[in-house]
Parts: sequence; structure tokens; C-alpha cells
Amino acid sequence: MNNELILQNRLKELRALKKISQEELAKNVGSTRQTIIAIEKGQFNPSAKLALLICLALDEKFENIFYF
Repeated sequence: MNNELILQNRLKELRALKKISQEELAKNVGSTRQTIIAIEKGQFNPSAKLALLICLALDEKFENIFYF
């Protein structure tokens, strides 16, 4: 039995609802578009700092964007 927690997210959905491009979000959080793409695809888990910056940029609570 695999008890590994896998962080998932609604980043793409919420970003689209707020009409923010990947490039805009990346610039606002001090990251790259490639990093935002990787997070949206579940290929990369953001650091706590980057996750917080994403929450602030989208004006959303952590649990509205990221979940297990």
C-alpha cells in the first residue's frame, strides 16, 4: 500500500477564471512560465514560499488551490 501524499492543484482552473496568463502569474510570483506549467501539470511541487506567493497573486486560500 502506497501512503505517499501527492500534492494536487486547481491552479490552471483558477488562473483561467481570473484571466491571468501563465506568464503574468510567473512574473507576479518571481518565477518562470515553465515552472507554472510544471505546477499545473503536477510535475513539480512548489516550495512553501512559492505556493504562498501564488495564493497571494490569485487572492485565494492555500486549500482552494492545493490539496492532497
